[in-house]
Amino acid sequence: MKQYFHSVELDAELCCGCTNCLKRCPTEAIRIRGGKAHILSERCIDCGECIRICPHHAKRARSNSLDEIQQYKIKVAIPAPALFGQFNNLNDIDFVLTGLRALGFDYIYEVSRAAELVSEATRELIREDKLAKPIISSACPAIVRLIKIRFPELCGNVLPLLAPMEVAAKIARREIIKMTGIDDKEIGVFFITPCPAKVTEINNPNSTESSAVTGAIAISKIYPELTSKMDHLKVVEPIAKSGLIGVGWATSGGEAAAMLGDKYLAADGIENVIRVLEELEDEHIHGVDFIELNACSGGCVGGVLAVENPYVAQARIQNLRKYLPVSLNHLHNDQIDHMKWENELTFNAESFRLSDDIIEAMDMMEKMEEICTTLPGLDCGSCGAPTCRALAEDIVKGNAKETDCIHKLKAKIQSVYDQLGTL
Repeated sequence: MKQYFHSVELDAELCCGCTNCLKRCPTEAIRIRGGKAHILSERCIDCGECIRICPHHAKRARSNSLDEIQQYKIKVAIPAPALFGQFNNLNDIDFVLTGLRALGFDYIYEVSRAAELVSEATRELIREDKLAKPIISSACPAIVRLIKIRFPELCGNVLPLLAPMEVAAKIARREIIKMTGIDDKEIGVFFITPCPAKVTEINNPNSTESSAVTGAIAISKIYPELTSKMDHLKVVEPIAKSGLIGVGWATSGGEAAAMLGDKYLAADGIENVIRVLEELEDEHIHGVDFIELNACSGGCVGGVLAVENPYVAQARIQNLRKYLPVSLNHLHNDQIDHMKWENELTFNAESFRLSDDIIEAMDMMEKMEEICTTLPGLDCGSCGAPTCRALAEDIVKGNAKETDCIHKLKAKIQSVYDQLGTL
């Protein structure tokens, strides 16, 4: 079986098996067994929804620590534009970027700069009219993984361009090597991330063999120290090279608006996204060239590793954009070719494979359908599976039994009670 990396982890000691995460997981990747949640590695997309919903904080996200940057000779920060929405009364991005320099980073390359390049490249691809429409944004790795698992027919609609995080890391490395001649291995590029899906993408990329990003530091981890440094800045360096188009990617609709047209659609929040994908799969959406989808409500500012309320952060981003030019970054030469995916996006069949043997798998599917007809169809989650169909799947795989369904167990107990009464 393929080995998966996941940034979302479960702390079994804190878990009480409350089923909140079970009901909200968009890929049915969680089961409750023995009173504790279990995450199915092959189905988890690291969207962070279970972290957001868990009242007992039994889910957490892995990310790098600030101390890890010291392992590299040249330390590079590539901050997500969502970072700029975390600070009150911010009217100059340079305050944040200079604060990152004060934390020990030698070089700063805003992801919003790369976002402007990706936006221009996307507009160029739309003009060429060679891609299947509507084109679905590839910027959110949780959405890309969701499509791989639940909507395989839409894999061909996903934009075959690297996300701005990856583009920023590649450009930063090239510029530093050109300036200093230093070996690439001595450069540490760290993404300041608002969500765990980006951490997973760095360690297990969808579109490339390996990521140009070294690691990811959660906004929530770096925020206290960064705020302290920003409060004591004596000189603010002119580092920022982003326009309102790039910074706008932090919020829902920002990427779509950067297409500079009116045939676009933007949706945020995993449940809303799933509804859009279902309608798209059923061919109910027409007259749209580009679709922007974000797993988190409000866009990247709503990531579980951010610190500010997403709607407050969204308002701050909108206010900050008033002070910025439209765009400061433009494509040149064959830059668009360096942004294209190395690997084609394909359906992750392993996620729902019943057996490696096709005959056995068909027999298991037939048995699964039979079991489904005997279950109540309430999808209550009391059995430890999110739906009755998921329970039937677990039963044929040998991971559960029919009496895990409390309604079937109750009926069986009642039958035994009636027989005892007759005796």
